[in-house]
Amino acid sequence: MPTATSKSKRKRMTAEGRRDQLIQVAIDLFAKNGFDGTTTKSIAAKAGVSEAIIFRHFATKDDLYTAILDHKGHESGVEAWLEEIRACAERNDDEALFRSLAEKILESYRRDPQFQRLMFYSSLDGHALSRVFHKKRGLPIYQFLLDYITRRQREGAFRKCDPGAAVFALVSMPTYYSIVRSLFGMDLLDTTDSELTATFTALLLDGLRNGKTVRREKKR
Repeated sequence: MPTATSKSKRKRMTAEGRRDQLIQVAIDLFAKNGFDGTTTKSIAAKAGVSEAIIFRHFATKDDLYTAILDHKGHESGVEAWLEEIRACAERNDDEALFRSLAEKILESYRRDPQFQRLMFYSSLDGHALSRVFHKKRGLPIYQFLLDYITRRQREGAFRKCDPGAAVFALVSMPTYYSIVRSLFGMDLLDTTDSELTATFTALLLDGLRNGKTVRREKKR
């Protein structure tokens, strides 16, 4: 039974603190019980509040899913990272941009495998959280990389190919490695993340760079 002290502590929790608590409780329950097995009632019970408190902070389930993604984005520093890769793009620093992307993917799986599992469950179940994530985060990053590779092709720095396929190649190397290591528990490579990002970046750039452009630059 809650004591007077615990009740007092709950009353003193700020609106922002309560919102963060509800988000974390929802993440934990979704990861453990799945989406179908998690109700607003169970979230409220674990948080020690009424369901009405949940709906005060999140009017709809989509609002809760968006808040989860925003919370995770803030935790991972995604906005600062996006500024970093935009700066790389502005100065045409292909290697720094691709390496930063690979590093971010590897880091995200190491830091928070629970959330990655949650996203996989959401995708497999056709759950709204996955749709919100891809609309809010996935598609904008894909479009940014697509535009960048297309521009570098137009400038003659990259060879002609399907730029969308190049984006998938760029993302898939660190992603699949992370899935095998973090979700399947198979650490097959005896190397550091830094060495891996360098290898992934070199493999992609060697395939993308326009050989004719490189030879002209060497003659100067």
